[in-house]
Amino acid sequence: MQNTSLQSTDIYTNISSLNALRNEAKTNKGAALKEVAKQFESMFISQMLKSMRKANEVFAQGDMLNSTQTQFYQQMFDSQLALTMSHHGGIGLAKVLERQLSKTLSGNREQPATLSGMGDVTGKASKMASIQDYPRTLPALSPQLTAQLKTVDKLVQSSSASAPDSETGAHSGTFSSPQDFVNQLLPLAQKAGKATGVDPRVLIAQAALETGWGQHMITGKDGTVSHNLFGIKANDSWSGPSVKVTTTEYRDGKALKEVAPFRAYDSYAASFQDYVKFLQGNPRYQAVLQQADDPEAFTGALQEAGYATDPSYSRKIQSIMGSNSMRSALDGSVLSDLSLGSEE
Repeated sequence: MQNTSLQSTDIYTNISSLNALRNEAKTNKGAALKEVAKQFESMFISQMLKSMRKANEVFAQGDMLNSTQTQFYQQMFDSQLALTMSHHGGIGLAKVLERQLSKTLSGNREQPATLSGMGDVTGKASKMASIQDYPRTLPALSPQLTAQLKTVDKLVQSSSASAPDSETGAHSGTFSSPQDFVNQLLPLAQKAGKATGVDPRVLIAQAALETGWGQHMITGKDGTVSHNLFGIKANDSWSGPSVKVTTTEYRDGKALKEVAPFRAYDSYAASFQDYVKFLQGNPRYQAVLQQADDPEAFTGALQEAGYATDPSYSRKIQSIMGSNSMRSALDGSVLSDLSLGSEE
């Protein structure tokens, strides 16, 4: 039967239960050890759940229900779920920890293994061996292993040579994460921001909305990447290459699927350059650029000018700008120490 002083440890918000656990360890170490093992397992499960939530953040962009408040209560739910799971069977980690640590409590420690062929100073075989008895030198590498290491080194070098170039915007296709998306595109967004006065973070958020953080890039039937970050269509004024894809457009408040041609570029740098040219050269966006120094006003004016038919276009960009994905990506960016634009 579980000690009543430990019954409240299955509620993660009850901090006082830790004091009860500490007191229990003084009189009943076995029961305390069992509870500590469960607590450790709940921490492990909580980290698993956190990683799973993190991996699915990109699918929540633009969702009206995805807010900081929702994420807060979601974290509370995951913490309690992890603790409840550990107290009702869990994944077996607690039992393993309890079994291993109970040997220490009972004084039944396993003796270290002997090293065959080794002896003491008297020449007699030693029954015990410590870390000092092991050889200090590394074993020689076989010619086959050496050749394999050289092959791996060549592959790493070739992979580095084909990595994205921040200056030119060259990139093989999609991005591995929001962090990668920001690292690769922030230099280009800064240049476009200087040319238009728009905060680079707005440009990154808009590109993230249009491409799903680079995971849903417009591509041709042959798989060729269009590098189109801002969803600009190929109208009559466009003489460059284009890609036809199915897109969602809103007509009279209804979402409809239709096939439309979109501009294709040879790099992401070209996409940013054309976006700047598109806004500056189009009379209906002149009033929009006048509000470039105010992110919320800029995106609202952009929507009002007819840049997108989605009635929630501006709100979605603002949501991405305030999301955890954007904040963590900017915080972890290699360029986070640089100026991001006109906004201090």
